[in-house]
Amino acid sequence: MKLISEDIPSINDVSVLVEGKGDTKKLFISGPFLQAEKVNRNNRVYPMGVMEAAVDKYNTDYISQNRGLGELNHPAEPVVNPERAAIMTTELKRSGVYFEGKAKVLSTPMGKIVENLLSDGVKVGVSSRGLGSLKPMREGFNEVQSDFVLTTAADVVFDPSAQTAFVEGVYEQANWIYESGIFRQIDLEEQRERLRVAKKRDFAQTQLSMFESLMHSLVNK
Repeated sequence: MKLISEDIPSINDVSVLVEGKGDTKKLFISGPFLQAEKVNRNNRVYPMGVMEAAVDKYNTDYISQNRGLGELNHPAEPVVNPERAAIMTTELKRSGVYFEGKAKVLSTPMGKIVENLLSDGVKVGVSSRGLGSLKPMREGFNEVQSDFVLTTAADVVFDPSAQTAFVEGVYEQANWIYESGIFRQIDLEEQRERLRVAKKRDFAQTQLSMFESLMHSLVNK
């Protein structure tokens, strides 16, 4: 599966909320985190059924268990590094072709950077990460397939289009697989070479077995 990152078309749609007072005061960002049905500026489209299934799973596996973390800017992996966590998505629900989200700014070092930037009036955006297959369509765009898995509903980004270009460039030749409960990057050329070597080894082993069987039959005559 390919790493897929998406940013929201307008970073001004992300609002800043303050809840509570004094020591209980918490900072949140909210707005459209995900989009389905429409062809986005990365020339991809998410069918509503695909996005709804991914969001349902993310709500169950991450948000309901307080694990919906996001980082400051895009990292080089599909999953979150807790040491770089800046926000935690607390809500994600459908609103038309969008999925509205709400995320708490954490008291981590990265979260404090986001909090200070927001307090100083810096505009931020959000960008999602996921893994899935793409199918080229005759209309010229790529359709995200049903194996799509949402791994991060929202990272905090300051130049979403540049971040997306960076991630796409880095992972142009990379694929990921889900193995033993973790996502692992694989190199396609390395996998092909390992398969070729394995086939060669199996062929040699088959030849050896045939030779041993022949010798055994000659000895017993």
